[in-house]
Amino acid sequence: MVVHGERAVMAVRRVAVSGCWWMRLVGLTGGIASGKSTISNLFKASGIPVVDADIVARNVVQKGTGGWKKIVEAFGNDVLLENGEIDRARLGQIVFSDPEKRQVLNRLLAPHISSGIFWEILKLWIKGCKVIVLDIPLLFETKMDQWTHPVIVVWVNEATQIERLMSRDGCSEEQARNRINAQLALDWKKSQADIVIDNSGTLDETKEKFQEVLRNVSEPLTWKERLRSRDGLFSVVVCTAVGVLLAQKNLL
Repeated sequence: MVVHGERAVMAVRRVAVSGCWWMRLVGLTGGIASGKSTISNLFKASGIPVVDADIVARNVVQKGTGGWKKIVEAFGNDVLLENGEIDRARLGQIVFSDPEKRQVLNRLLAPHISSGIFWEILKLWIKGCKVIVLDIPLLFETKMDQWTHPVIVVWVNEATQIERLMSRDGCSEEQARNRINAQLALDWKKSQADIVIDNSGTLDETKEKFQEVLRNVSEPLTWKERLRSRDGLFSVVVCTAVGVLLAQKNLL
């Protein structure tokens, strides 16, 4: 069965609400140029699997996909490169300067991205992963923070954020501020976090802070989380089967 569209969103929510993910889902988010990708890469280097919503988003808008068709219908051929792929830079300029068009884009792609995230998590669960990091820029906007714990926010002060964005993308200060203001305030996200990583300093300082976070999320699963893991599910099935056999033996 292929899950897509709004059905994918509902599938993610139903599974999360029912507790059937059977693992620890860690939410990771931040703001543009806050250094979230740095933390995501540190998790990967530490052996913690990461589901990257940006990668999923790129996949769902490849030429010929349902997401690609919706973007072309909504924004026209002006957002296409010569090879027919989406011109992400051009599309970004359009949506960052127009809140209504940004909402349209998010509304069009959200179901496809949710579907992609759903299947990535499912594949990792099948492999037996007990801790998974969901790297989602719009974690709060899509309400996915409700299904993850702990929620980690990578934070930087505004001056550092502007400076890094200008340096990274070669944009003006005004353009940088516009892109930052197009997102939920990073200070607000910080207030909603279970764990905050202040990435305003050096890379070495961030790595040191990350080690504490890694210890936190790598702690042994609680009995509820262990029960929900793939191995825990298998143990429950085996114990139940043994119990049934013993009960039948006693009844005979």
